[in-house]
Amino acid sequence: MASTKKSITDLSLRWMRRKPESLSEAENRVLQSAIDRLAIAENSVEGLEKEAKLGDKIADGLARVGGSWTFILTFVLFLIFWAVANAWLLGRESFDPYPFIFLNLVLSMLAALQAPVIMMSQNRQAERDRRAAQHDYEVNLKAEIEIMALHEKIDALRDTEIALLRAEVTRLLEAVRALNCGAADK
Repeated sequence: MASTKKSITDLSLRWMRRKPESLSEAENRVLQSAIDRLAIAENSVEGLEKEAKLGDKIADGLARVGGSWTFILTFVLFLIFWAVANAWLLGRESFDPYPFIFLNLVLSMLAALQAPVIMMSQNRQAERDRRAAQHDYEVNLKAEIEIMALHEKIDALRDTEIALLRAEVTRLLEAVRALNCGAADK
């Protein structure tokens, strides 16, 4: 466990230029996944759907239906039917004569119930968006850390290659000097 903590400390100082104590839980999780070489990508919204209660699912369903063109057009047709039926077809014996006071009461009650349900669904959508944004941050941070690690590896390979090339150039230079000295002696 001490080596893992030391590795997180090393990575946080080297790549994030911050002390490990100042890292968030998500940043620690990302660094640990980099050390363990594990993927961090996951479907973060799926977990929220599994946590949803019956009321949450009903709110989402009602918001989905209430916010659709099908609902709007159906409701407009219902209002037209109500007005035509009560104003002209039923005449004096209409259920809700003009100015449709009962219809206004029903619409007010519908709006009073529909608004909080839609707000509940919007709150759940905001939570899904927050989780998705947090997950995107973690994935982007991990990608950035992995890219920095690859840069370090490539730089180390390049330095090793340059050292080998210098040694080879020195060896060839000595061989050329030896040939020149041998040619000068003849």
